[in-house]
Amino acid sequence: MTAEKTLASPRRSRLALVVAASSAGTVFEWYDFFIFGSLAAIIGRHFFANVGEAQGYLFALLTFAAGFAVRPFGAVVFGWFGDRTGRKRTFLVTISVMGMATFLVAVLPDHATIGVAAPYLLVALRMLQGFAIGGEYGGAAIYVAEHTVARRRGLATSWIQSAAGIGLALALIVILIVRTLIGEQAFEAWGWRLPFAVSLLLLALSLWIRLKLEESPEFQRIQAQGTLSHAPIAESFLCWKNLRRVLTVLFAVLAGQGVVWYTAQFYSQFFLERVIAVPPATVNLLLLTVIVASAPLYLFFGWLSDHIGRKPVMLFGLGLATLGFIPGFHLLTEAANPALARAAMQAPAAVVAPPADCSLQFDLIGKAKFVTACDIAKAALTNRGVAYTNRAAPPGTPTVIRIGGEQVASVNARGLNKATRAAAMRQFDTRLRAALRRAGYPAAALPSRINVPLTLAILFFFLVAATALYGPQAAALVELFPTRIRYTAMSVPYHIGVGWFGGFLPATAFAIVAATGNIYAGLWYPVGVSALGFVVTLFFLPETYRSEQMD
Repeated sequence: MTAEKTLASPRRSRLALVVAASSAGTVFEWYDFFIFGSLAAIIGRHFFANVGEAQGYLFALLTFAAGFAVRPFGAVVFGWFGDRTGRKRTFLVTISVMGMATFLVAVLPDHATIGVAAPYLLVALRMLQGFAIGGEYGGAAIYVAEHTVARRRGLATSWIQSAAGIGLALALIVILIVRTLIGEQAFEAWGWRLPFAVSLLLLALSLWIRLKLEESPEFQRIQAQGTLSHAPIAESFLCWKNLRRVLTVLFAVLAGQGVVWYTAQFYSQFFLERVIAVPPATVNLLLLTVIVASAPLYLFFGWLSDHIGRKPVMLFGLGLATLGFIPGFHLLTEAANPALARAAMQAPAAVVAPPADCSLQFDLIGKAKFVTACDIAKAALTNRGVAYTNRAAPPGTPTVIRIGGEQVASVNARGLNKATRAAAMRQFDTRLRAALRRAGYPAAALPSRINVPLTLAILFFFLVAATALYGPQAAALVELFPTRIRYTAMSVPYHIGVGWFGGFLPATAFAIVAATGNIYAGLWYPVGVSALGFVVTLFFLPETYRSEQMD
């Protein structure tokens, strides 16, 4: 017994180091994700100051998405290196590049300092950061799984998933501390840079831990046997057996995980803060509470998948999101801003305009000018979180906003010079604000009127769906692919699902809401993807939790 304990103790301590080192990159990844997402409005004002606040915010979201766009390409490059040269060496490079790209945002001059070069440099840093992340998650999940026996693989790899919650909580804590210490005005001016600067400490700690590691035993085994893949990219995507599994996991769980995770963690924040006007500090406290409370669920669902299988747990998460997101967000409005929900019911808004005067307000290059009366009316309501319906008027009819029984004439800025347009917009804004106030629409949610227990319960419900899907996922992915191509084959679909399906969710949902006037319309995107994932997982994804030999 003493000998067994002596042998077991080093194994446990070694596994703890492996888990800690692998999880550090996930903490880093999600810390960066949440500080950029949380500060998107402020970043938009600093780096896209020349296009207006609403368009600047959209550009900040698109910059955020640009980092996700390049993740699959990073997965191809670093996946190849991971399968050819080893797991440890590859994810030392990925975390170094990822960390420095995040830190440099803290010292990047803004538009007021260097003009139009500022947004281009910001986009370049986000793309570099996203490219490096493309090789990070796969390496971390594989490294832990290749050190763990099958019967505990779900629990062991779920520590990596739980690190995402730690990164999110850490981001919220840092933002709250900085905001509280220096005040909102200073935070908006320069303090927003400090959370990015803190990432340098995380990078140093992560590198220090990872340098203590050795190569994974599974990679050492196939290296010694001479069975390394000479062409992991071709073997992963040109061999139908492997490509079929890549496509299956992409549409079964990874696209779903991307949209479920970002809806629960980020879109809920956007909705609370930008749509139903809950004060940012209150939103941060609410999210911090549920993120901390839900952290053990990653481990629970990972452990559960070791006993009943990966599929049932992930299906539970996908089903919960499919059925619960839309009614959940309706209930969230009633809980967090009851005055807004009541006003929308008692005095619904409508934009009455000739259809030809209305544009789809989704401009990716900042060249379009939304100056018609219809566009101005829709933008004004969208920016205030006021839902509206679209009603067609005969050609040549002036655009009006109907709020209950009152009408507010919009302003047509076409052909007006800058000074005249600004004056007309101010007068329109004054009239609209007064009409909304008379109809009972609040300028912002009152913290004293928020049903905090119900709001927390709804946010927690969203996170149950996300953790059930995410907790067992790393183990399932690792078990689906052979060791020789595992880094490439699982990293690419993971970052397409997370990077493309999930990363573009905020900008896509925002555009859908602006186009339709329905503040819940953007949710059909994650609900549709989740429903597809449920069907593909149920009928096509193989169960793997009893796989002792992953090859």
